[in-house]
Amino acid sequence: MPYYRTLGSIPRKRHIAHRTQPGFRNEGLYYEEVWTRAGFSRAYTIMYHRRPPTRVRKVESAGRWTVERVPQAVLRHHHIRTAGLPRQGDSISGRVPLLTNDDVTLWRCRPATAQVEWFRNAAADEILFVHKGQGTVLSPLGRLPFRPYDYIVIPRGLLWRLETPADTTLDLVIIEARGLVDFPNRYRNPDGQFKLGAPFCERDLHGPSELLDHGEDGSGRETVVLIKDGDRLSRYTLADDPCDVVGWDGYVYPFTFNADDFEPITGTVHQPPPIHQTFEADGFVVCTFAPRMLDTHPEAIKVPYAHSNVESDEVLYYVRGRFSSRRGVEEASITLHPHGIPHGPHPGTIAASFSHQRTDELAVMIDTFRPLYLTPQALHYDDPQYPYSWLD
Repeated sequence: MPYYRTLGSIPRKRHIAHRTQPGFRNEGLYYEEVWTRAGFSRAYTIMYHRRPPTRVRKVESAGRWTVERVPQAVLRHHHIRTAGLPRQGDSISGRVPLLTNDDVTLWRCRPATAQVEWFRNAAADEILFVHKGQGTVLSPLGRLPFRPYDYIVIPRGLLWRLETPADTTLDLVIIEARGLVDFPNRYRNPDGQFKLGAPFCERDLHGPSELLDHGEDGSGRETVVLIKDGDRLSRYTLADDPCDVVGWDGYVYPFTFNADDFEPITGTVHQPPPIHQTFEADGFVVCTFAPRMLDTHPEAIKVPYAHSNVESDEVLYYVRGRFSSRRGVEEASITLHPHGIPHGPHPGTIAASFSHQRTDELAVMIDTFRPLYLTPQALHYDDPQYPYSWLD
């Protein structure tokens, strides 16, 4: 997780009385909430609320959000064109599932309206990749601005809502992770700091910088929260405004990392995809293919070699630029190259690469270690001719 941060007012030690100003109600104390990962074994954050965060006025079912898996008669490559996905709902209700397995679900979201209801994913970390749009992530931990090409990493259990300007149109990719999202261990030294040779560092990570505490005005202000727990949805009506945190510290908080801040590693010849790795979680990794100088050997083939993916499924989301190894893809295209079938550069792209010095492409890759299943929504936008696109 990111490095230690503190914001607002906290007591000098954990678990001691954090007293309020004289005359303040609620026992004269701020209420401590400890937010932990992996039980009590991993990173944690401690928050101090004006009111107990446990006060609930109503609990009700909000139905189910089932992601359907479509049985595939054959194993083949897929090209899912999502640029024309119709706008619908908000940044929660407008999500469209495309690929899924027991470890991860990949969603696209092109909201038509602003998010009004607060949301909490109780069973999964989420990475929101912002293809287009800007705004602020609101949470009890404060305000977190975001911009195009940001990864927004939202730990499970966080209450949050996206606030966007009236003239902003959002375009999102959402990666929902069953396991904890983290950085590759090989990027960090034994002290936990990013190594000097890592493709990004602590300065590139941005957490909340301004508290959202509404003070005593939030007392008695009921707040509705939609909670997702797997495919089960619940709707809680909280007794008070939950944005009443006066201070917090720890390692668990939402943060952004911009793909344009990724520092690519290059060589004299083509380097393998792990050099682009950005995040990891149980069962999958996320990589950033950022603009970079290409290989410098005079005879280097500057597009990826053909690869037999025998133990993982490879997903690429094409963000911007000219995609040198692919013909026919466009912005917001998603390709799935599954296990068991070789994939590689399209004909003509190898010879064309010799004169290239640099690539301007930006893409996000998700490699899974269990097979992915398409959803009915994905099949609707799938190009059935894509497996034959390597023919001359």
